[in-house]
Amino acid sequence: MDAFKPTCIAASLAACLAGTPVLAQVIDETPRLAVMSAFDPEWAVLQDGVQDAETHAINGSPFVTGKLEGQDVVLVLSGVSMVNAAMNTQIALDRFRVEGIIFSGIAGGVDPELTIGDVVIPEQWGEYLDAIMARETADGFSIPPWMSSNFEPMGMRHVRNQTVLREGLDEPETRFWFPVDEDLLETAREVATDLSLEKCASEGDCLSKAPRIVVGGNGVSGAAFVDNADLREWAFDTFDASVLDMESAAVAHVAWANNVPFIAFRSLSDLAGGGEGENEMSTFMGLAARNSAEVMRSFLAALK
Repeated sequence: MDAFKPTCIAASLAACLAGTPVLAQVIDETPRLAVMSAFDPEWAVLQDGVQDAETHAINGSPFVTGKLEGQDVVLVLSGVSMVNAAMNTQIALDRFRVEGIIFSGIAGGVDPELTIGDVVIPEQWGEYLDAIMARETADGFSIPPWMSSNFEPMGMRHVRNQTVLREGLDEPETRFWFPVDEDLLETAREVATDLSLEKCASEGDCLSKAPRIVVGGNGVSGAAFVDNADLREWAFDTFDASVLDMESAAVAHVAWANNVPFIAFRSLSDLAGGGEGENEMSTFMGLAARNSAEVMRSFLAALK
């Protein structure tokens, strides 16, 4: 029970020392949209234009309240990785009155029809690298007989579904896909028809054609930065994925568990190992972050 002691405050010291968990206190009562990004280059773009900004440091991470495109928001720096994203999403839900979650950031392109700079707004997300590492036998890789996988494996890696619970369920549910909110997705479709996106990075490198916005399809997330053509091809063939990243499915999972609407805007900074030369992220990361944020801001402005 000592794990609770560092969080003790005077008003609840007795309960804390007795081993009773101290509930997180809500910072303010304003209903807000949580607008998230993963790391500093995205975070800097996200904060541009926020009015009445006030920073709250929670567990070492910044949470910025204010107004963005007329909406009351709390900006959340998720951190890179599935664990960081899940942790900071739940912190935001516990400490603020969050009515919806919106993620904006960069991603690796999986669909060969997409190119760098494109913004993709998937309709569902899956945790594709959560896996069963199979035993090698004379007949190939085999998982234990009491386990199962719904997808084509990649070598010893067999994809594992999630067993999840939330309020209203009498027993755990097994699922791979976590859907985004249908109403939010419809607003994104309406916004996408009227926008044009940048094709040149700040350093002067330009794409051969203007990026486009693609609404719908699948996104996948996992605890690995991907710069591998074979894994990229497997992700496309197996999950019909458009993009992959390291956070969105974790946020979608937490949002689903809390019954909170979720949507993610992801712009391609690289092709996840599918390009002809070196990984493109360092060249086009800024352009992709700006394009994703531009679509997200237009989306915010269009929300009723």
